[in-house]
Amino acid sequence: MNRFLPLTVTTLTAIAITGCAAERPSLSDASLPVIQHIHGIVADPRGEDLFVATHGGILTLAPDGEMSGPIAGEDLDAMGFTLRGETFFASGHPGTQTPSELGAPNLGIIRSDDFGETWSPVSLTGSADFHVLTAGPDGTLYGLASSNADLLVSTDDGRNWFSGAALSAVDLAATEEGIYAAAEQGLLRSSDRGATFAAVEGAPLLYSLAPQPDGTIAGIGTDDALWVQAADGAWERRATLSGAAQAFTITDDGRFIVADERGIVEITPETTTIIAPSQ
Repeated sequence: MNRFLPLTVTTLTAIAITGCAAERPSLSDASLPVIQHIHGIVADPRGEDLFVATHGGILTLAPDGEMSGPIAGEDLDAMGFTLRGETFFASGHPGTQTPSELGAPNLGIIRSDDFGETWSPVSLTGSADFHVLTAGPDGTLYGLASSNADLLVSTDDGRNWFSGAALSAVDLAATEEGIYAAAEQGLLRSSDRGATFAAVEGAPLLYSLAPQPDGTIAGIGTDDALWVQAADGAWERRATLSGAAQAFTITDDGRFIVADERGIVEITPETTTIIAPSQ
């Protein structure tokens, strides 16, 4: 996994816009997946596996640490990646095996209804590169595109997008309470589908966000710590990471999954377990 330099407020934006310029290995170069950079992690709703969106495709990580993929041999660079129900939505750049109809040099918005076995174009094909994608509980999609300063919002499965507030943010997370944004000025929240945002008082400075099962928020701070919001809005510093996080998610049963310099790590209130060590 790539390693980041120590974080400061002024480097917050650089985390999200760092490009993936590493040379892609051929799919036949090695028998095991090579992780060049992780863009996102989501839990497989069918069981205990994790889906890991990387520079070279979507990988599957089993609880015992076995990594496989990329799924279907598709090595697209999934810069933006989210799971809504049983549908993947992704954005980024084509790989060496990507069908031309998905777009180049940017994928726009693509979707898979069979957990990555096949993909189809949805919108902005060839033109847009979303570095952040997330889905709200009501099905609304929110995104941050590399060429657009506004939050982008879609209420029709990504076919059409409208602009929300101008937003200098590096990550998003949606709950029943609204859409949260990790920005240089702090954690922001919108209760009107991103039209306007207000500061979340007392929140630490975060650069990676994920919704908790109870509707509150957790995030990774610029102090390399996992911060968890309680039901009353208070924040608890839960764990210290090893360097900066590349990706962060929370499973439905409340496990925190983070990719940092150690590898892909599971954090619970009782234990910290490295599921897949850094290569």
